[in-house]
Amino acid sequence: MSMLSEDKKDPDDPEELARSWDWHIRRKLAWSSEASENILEKLSRDRSQWVREAVAGNASTPAAVLARLAEDSSGFVRAAVALNGRASAGILDLLAGDEMTDYDSTLQKNRYLVKEAAAKSPHIDPSTLDFLARDSDEHVRAAAASNPLLPPESMSRLVKDVFWEVRNNLARNPSTPQDLLAYLSADRIMDVRATAAGNPRTPAEALAALASDKSWEVREALAKNPLLDPKTLEDLAGHWSWMVRAAVAENPHTPPETLRRLAEDPDQSVQKAARLCLKMKMIKYG
Repeated sequence: MSMLSEDKKDPDDPEELARSWDWHIRRKLAWSSEASENILEKLSRDRSQWVREAVAGNASTPAAVLARLAEDSSGFVRAAVALNGRASAGILDLLAGDEMTDYDSTLQKNRYLVKEAAAKSPHIDPSTLDFLARDSDEHVRAAAASNPLLPPESMSRLVKDVFWEVRNNLARNPSTPQDLLAYLSADRIMDVRATAAGNPRTPAEALAALASDKSWEVREALAKNPLLDPKTLEDLAGHWSWMVRAAVAENPHTPPETLRRLAEDPDQSVQKAARLCLKMKMIKYG
C-alpha cells in the first residue's frame, strides 16, 4: 500500500519539490511567482544560501519572512532582500548599515552590495537615503544618486562629487532640479554632459549650449531628447556624424521638412530612420 502511494506522488507538487535533494530545483521553486507563502516560508530556512536568496528576491515573499532574511548570515541573501519591492522602510534602514562586501573582478575592488541595493530601493526613507549619499564608498553614493527619492539638498552636495558616476547618475535622475542639471551639462566628463543632454528636465538654455559641444556623442544624446526644440534639431541634422543625424531622424519632434531632407541622406541608416519616422507621422496624422 505504501509503495502504491509513493507511485502516485505528483513530481510537480510544490511540497515534493521543496523537499528535493537538488538545491537547483528548490531554488527554481523559490523564484516561482506561483509559490505559496507557506512554501516560501519553508524555503526561507533552506540550508542553501542560494535558495534563501531566491526567496528573498521573490515579490510574493511575506514581509515577516523578509524581515528575518534581512538578518541572514549570507550577505547575498540580505542584498536580495534590499532589492525586493516589498522590503519596508524599516528593513531598508537596517540594511543601510550593512558592511557586507564582495569582490568585483572588473573594477578590482570590493563592493558594498547590500548598501548599494538599499540605496536603489523605491521604498527607502529619504533620511536613510541621505545617510547612504554620504557614504565613504563612491559606488554606494552613486547608487543613492540614482534614486528619485534623494532629497534636493543631498543632490546639491553630490553634484560636485569627485566620482564621475555619482554625477552621471544625478544627470539621469528624473528628480534632479533643473539648476543642477544645468550645472551638470557643463561637466568636464563627456559622459555626464551626454547624460544631461538626454534628460527631458534639462533646461532649454543648457540644451542650446550643448548643441555646440565639442563631442559628437553629446550631440547625439541631445538629438534624442524628446523635448528638444525643432530649430536645434534642424541644426543637428547637418552634423558631420551620421549617428547624430540618425538620432535627429528618430526624434518624434523633428519637423517633416527636416525628415524629408534626411530621407535623402548619403548614409543609408539615416535614410531608413527618416523614412520610417515620416511614415509614422503619416499614419498618425493622416
